[in-house]
Amino acid sequence: MSKVIDGAVTALQKRLPDGFPHIAKFVITEEGAVIVDPDGVRAADPETEAEVALIASRDTFEGLLDGRVNPTTAFMTGKLKLDGPMGLAMQLGQALSR
Repeated sequence: MSKVIDGAVTALQKRLPDGFPHIAKFVITEEGAVIVDPDGVRAADPETEAEVALIASRDTFEGLLDGRVNPTTAFMTGKLKLDGPMGLAMQLGQALSR
């Protein structure tokens, strides 16, 4: 597992200590993936099934986590891609912003 994925798991565990009621996947291009579900946060294969997937580069993902990148702007400019229901992605965004 890469340092980037390890760091993402740690950061997401701090933000979502109780997991997420759905299965969400963050795919960090050229690095791997992280799953967030009711069981918590863990590294995963990018091909793992999920209800919603957010796909971004390492820089974009790190910016989303540290607040340098606005998720809406990233989505509108194509830096953040979505695979799945927009409503579910918005629920995840709200959970991450708490």
